[in-house]
Amino acid sequence: SSCQVAPSIIDKYSMETSQMTIGMQLDAMLARLDSLSSTQLYGIIVCFTVAISFLLLGSGTVDDVPLVEMTKKSKTALPPGRQPKWFVLKWCNYAAIVSFVASVAKAAMHAYQQDSFSLVQYLIGWSLFLLYFFGFFGISFIDAEELAMGASGGGAGTTNRSEEHSTALTSTPKNKLAKTVHLPAPSAPVCADPTSFAPSCHKKTDLKQLQDGEILSLLLQNQIKDYELEKRLDPHRAVVIRRMAMNAKLASLGLGEALESLPYTPSLDYSRVFGANCEIVVGYVPLPVGMVGPLTLNGETVYVPMATTEGCLVASTNRGAKAISQGSGAFAVILKDGITRAPCVRMASAREAATVALWCREPHNFEALKNAFESTTSFGKLQSCTPTVAGKNVYLRLVCFAGDAMGMNMVSKGSLAVIQVLQREFPTLQLVALSGNMCTDKKAAATNWIEGRGKSVVVEATIPASVVRSTLKTTVKSIVDTNLQKNLVGSAMAGTVGGFNAHASNIVTAVFLATGQDPAQNVESSNCITLMEETVDGDLWISCTMPSIEVGTVGGGTSLPAQSACLDAIGVKGGAKDQPGENARKLATVVAAATMAGELSLLAALAANTLVQAHMTHNRKPASK
Repeated sequence: SSCQVAPSIIDKYSMETSQMTIGMQLDAMLARLDSLSSTQLYGIIVCFTVAISFLLLGSGTVDDVPLVEMTKKSKTALPPGRQPKWFVLKWCNYAAIVSFVASVAKAAMHAYQQDSFSLVQYLIGWSLFLLYFFGFFGISFIDAEELAMGASGGGAGTTNRSEEHSTALTSTPKNKLAKTVHLPAPSAPVCADPTSFAPSCHKKTDLKQLQDGEILSLLLQNQIKDYELEKRLDPHRAVVIRRMAMNAKLASLGLGEALESLPYTPSLDYSRVFGANCEIVVGYVPLPVGMVGPLTLNGETVYVPMATTEGCLVASTNRGAKAISQGSGAFAVILKDGITRAPCVRMASAREAATVALWCREPHNFEALKNAFESTTSFGKLQSCTPTVAGKNVYLRLVCFAGDAMGMNMVSKGSLAVIQVLQREFPTLQLVALSGNMCTDKKAAATNWIEGRGKSVVVEATIPASVVRSTLKTTVKSIVDTNLQKNLVGSAMAGTVGGFNAHASNIVTAVFLATGQDPAQNVESSNCITLMEETVDGDLWISCTMPSIEVGTVGGGTSLPAQSACLDAIGVKGGAKDQPGENARKLATVVAAATMAGELSLLAALAANTLVQAHMTHNRKPASK
């Protein structure tokens, strides 16, 4: 039997080895093995190979330590730039596979010509291949990519090996930060793509039943997406866990304490933020809010909240408000009230584009567009449609009354209804873009300066000469001349569009931030020309004309508690009860009056040459010890 043959050969071989050289011993061993059957020989080799393979595979361990724990525990960093060349191992695997397949094919094609010695050679070679495959095949093809990502400083989506390397970077001194690149997550919410927010069809783990650490581990491994947390947890807990994950990611860049001073406790109601104001929330930025006033505007007193980090801005604006209230008070009038959207449509020829433009100018055709527009909204009213032709393109500047909302969503939705009417009338009409940049939104544009956008406001006041001297610390002649040379001549020489003012954007932005407006719309909302004259009585007359103030008291950031409180302080919170749009119009006049107060004070400081002194007093403080 096979059990008796193998021992007899081994015993006989042992007695003869003492009288033979190494070469003779190897020849004798092969001769003896030749007496074994192929099945017996291959069985012995396979058993030996499997034993060695399991020994190799079991010789090392990998600790599954979460990234957050490793961030706290790791003390040493891997030397940057000295990582194994994992691609070499991959190509070795490919070469081994090709060699193995080729040897099997060769043995099969010449099986009838093989002698026992050749068969032994094949068996030994195949056994070595098995040894290699058991020990290294899985490592390369399963982990090579992740190890490579770890070697390059991969992000939170990598496995434990890459996490170890990424976390090791936390020990890098902040003044010698390693250049690391975190890879983007496999998917991210895209506001323009509603499918990115659609719930997935597969069954998900109930995160509410898990501990924070368990959820954090899933998040760092990209098994859950960070923008899903509010949907699957409560918003407050979602921010806490996302912040932990962000801290871990920043720690891998040597910035582990970067968010320590960013507030995130529930003083901000994150349930109001989610789905309305911001995505992937990790906290909020606290801005100091100063209150300007009392400011007399249209016969009543208002206080104006301003959120800013620029020292002296609130104090200066408050001085201007004081001077205005000591004089006649401010009087503001709304000249226009209509938000705009200008879709770009394209025709097959310039002649057809001209036909569309002429069609839109016909009163009865405009009525058709107006009916379609107003069918999409309860408050919106289409006021005009002004077409502009550029070759085959037609830009339709639609002006819409939006009530107390700023109105961008309202006018956009209505614009789509207008396009549908035009496409029925002109089948070749193609919509290029819902916004063709003739609106114009968040960009400096002459069309806003001339035609207006949002609320067009003019505000004026008369300041007695005595108040100019006592409160503003200058003279009427000096401040009038400063305004002429700076705001009018200087701005004209600079070629500005709507920039004939000292710093209207300062006040507009501060009020916008405090009241929940879109801060990016300060670009066009800050269009302003400041005019000053000396009256026949020797007093100072000042006015600010602002043709494109875009504000609302409902929607957007106005619903957040802090911003809502600031609107309430002005007396324009929410929608007007009696007359739609009244609150938004009042807010626009407040912005204009506050801007005039800021202009008055800054120009007075420039005229008296006290600007630098004021900023040294209000915008500087000793360095913290």
